[in-house]
Amino acid sequence: MCSHCSGGIDQPRELTLKVAGMSCQHCQQAVIKALMGLDGVQDVQVDLKEGLVKVVYNPIEAGLPDFKEAIEDAGYEVL
Repeated sequence: MCSHCSGGIDQPRELTLKVAGMSCQHCQQAVIKALMGLDGVQDVQVDLKEGLVKVVYNPIEAGLPDFKEAIEDAGYEVL
């Protein structure tokens, strides 16, 4: 099914999460690695100062429950 017929559900989406416990470059890289390891995740940007993680993803392959699990498995808390 083409993206026009599917209503664009396969188009990349962005989600920004508030994450607690990140304080350094190691934390940043751990979160990026955890999320980039998920199918459908295309890009991850971490703002340490604000404690924000922006994820660009394909909603058919991944979503919020996947992101929360990956981040929590890496040792951080999604608020």
